[in-house]
Amino acid sequence: MKKRINKSERKFQSAGRLQQSGQKPKHLNVRARSQWQWTWSKMGLSLSILSATILFLLHLFSDSIDLSRPSDVGLNHTINYYLKPEEGVKVGVWHTVPEHRWKEAQGKDLDWYEKALGDGSPIFIYLHGNRGNRSAPHRIGVVNILSAAGYHVLALDYRGFGDSTGEPTEDGLCTDVLYLYHWIKARSGNSLVCVWGHSLGSGVASTTAVKLLEQGKQFDGIILEGAFLNARMETNNLTEHPFTWFYWKFPYIQYFLFNPLKNKDLNLPTNENLQKIQTPLMLLHAEDDHLVPFASAQENYRIAKKAQNSDERVKLVRFDGSVGYLHNGLYKDPGLPNIIREFVQSLMA
Repeated sequence: MKKRINKSERKFQSAGRLQQSGQKPKHLNVRARSQWQWTWSKMGLSLSILSATILFLLHLFSDSIDLSRPSDVGLNHTINYYLKPEEGVKVGVWHTVPEHRWKEAQGKDLDWYEKALGDGSPIFIYLHGNRGNRSAPHRIGVVNILSAAGYHVLALDYRGFGDSTGEPTEDGLCTDVLYLYHWIKARSGNSLVCVWGHSLGSGVASTTAVKLLEQGKQFDGIILEGAFLNARMETNNLTEHPFTWFYWKFPYIQYFLFNPLKNKDLNLPTNENLQKIQTPLMLLHAEDDHLVPFASAQENYRIAKKAQNSDERVKLVRFDGSVGYLHNGLYKDPGLPNIIREFVQSLMA
């Protein structure tokens, strides 16, 4: 007479045979796989929330800074200006004097800082990237390097950025820079006036340089850091669009980035501008730049070198990708101050 085996006994016997053969029951494999999938899903969600929270807190911290008081972020030889490039538009500018004038600058007023522009020291207009304002740590890092090298630095917040009023547009951004350039030239005599553009600022710098050429003027030198080819999406995938990286990397992030240029139609064609510019140019780019691939720097270099037909007037400085500077960290490089000094000295030769 055959013994009847119920389902639970059959499952137990089956598990016993699998255990003897070294195999795990299928239902255990499925359960383990599901647990791992759930764990990874929770980790991904936690990282997403953490990323969004950090960016949101950074935004709140940036907004909490009184941009009229640059000393609050450690720039104690700096004064704040508000300039009016157009009716109804006010732009904030930090003017940092050369570091060797630090003591002399203490307690000085706007008039003293304006007159200081005529002391013969080279002057840099610093044009920042797409988000935030002139108080971002990596921007302050560049200002400190230039000041330590003996240069004046005027860091501008375009209209619509920081505490600057007005609606940001491509023409508006360039109008702000043109106004600042002429304002400086009216106070600086024969001092060198150079421009440093980072990311979005590289497009603004090159476009403004072309507009200056149309006026019969030019910057004495141009430094482009992390420069893209064109602000619009590239169909050949040579570069990532600098304004949308976070949107495809973290789709939820749009609610936390507060981008003044969101939904703006920008062109800022650095690649086209470099075909017209004859100003000494230095390109700075990290090999591991995660927003604008190094290939963009190589292409910009090729274009500029061909346009100027010179190895001396166009330089490309690459920063090793193993260091981890990415898009915003070049100011950390210990060799950067000497690179800048050599470039400025070449402008004086």
